[in-house]
Amino acid sequence: MKIQVRYFASLRETIGLANETMETSCEDVASLRRELIARGGAHAEGLAVTRPVRVAVNQVMAQDSTPLSNGCEVAFFPPVTGG
Repeated sequence: MKIQVRYFASLRETIGLANETMETSCEDVASLRRELIARGGAHAEGLAVTRPVRVAVNQVMAQDSTPLSNGCEVAFFPPVTGG
């Protein structure tokens, strides 16, 4: 399936992309994150499982088990703090 992946704030800076369209067979958020980490380099650094990362699918906050569908938008961003 084809999905749109967006990176925000420090993740965008680390990965060096604001967004990308990609083909994947991943069925949920957790498997997509693992696939992106497996690319190595900046993706592995920015999305490492030891880093706190929030995810939204189609602009709704998501969990690891949230399913993906063809044409969906997946956004990765660091936790936000107020101030």
